[in-house]
Amino acid sequence: MKRVVFILGVLEDDDVDWLIEAGQRQELQPGQVLIREGEPCEHIYLILDGGLEVTVAALSAQPIAHLATGEVVGEMSFVDSQPPSATVSALETSIVLAISCTQLRHKLQQDIWFASRFYRALAILLSSRLRSTVKHLQGEHWRPVASLNDAGLDEINDMLSMGGIRFDWMLKRLRDVNSNPWEDLDVDSTD
Repeated sequence: MKRVVFILGVLEDDDVDWLIEAGQRQELQPGQVLIREGEPCEHIYLILDGGLEVTVAALSAQPIAHLATGEVVGEMSFVDSQPPSATVSALETSIVLAISCTQLRHKLQQDIWFASRFYRALAILLSSRLRSTVKHLQGEHWRPVASLNDAGLDEINDMLSMGGIRFDWMLKRLRDVNSNPWEDLDVDSTD
């Protein structure tokens, strides 16, 4: 399950349009650092294609996580204004959508309904990550949803489904036919 669907499932189509318009598509080469531990992070990134690696200096820069298409990076620093607690770099040629934190904060101040949806989406995403960490510590694999009552499960499933549709739509809109790096990109959101 791609975690970006938590965000895109809560946002509306106009919100996704704004992210596409405001974002900058960036191609990363293997080994290129996207976020450096302890240094200010000026963007939130949506991984559109490829794979990234997360390392921390305290563990001798050993990988602690691998991130793939559909992951969100930089959101923690956006929320708490603290420097990143890890370094994120490309494992392979990767494409991200970089959304300026300054521009995003301005949008959030100007559009209260967007802000409401965006912060709710971040809360769901971060809650899911925390639940995932707890399950991982218990020896279970990541699952996007904790035990919910039937009404909560239906709402989450609807949100995830809509988020997957919007992610596919976002990928298709951002595909650059001229440079052709995504010609064979599989945009199946069911991973």
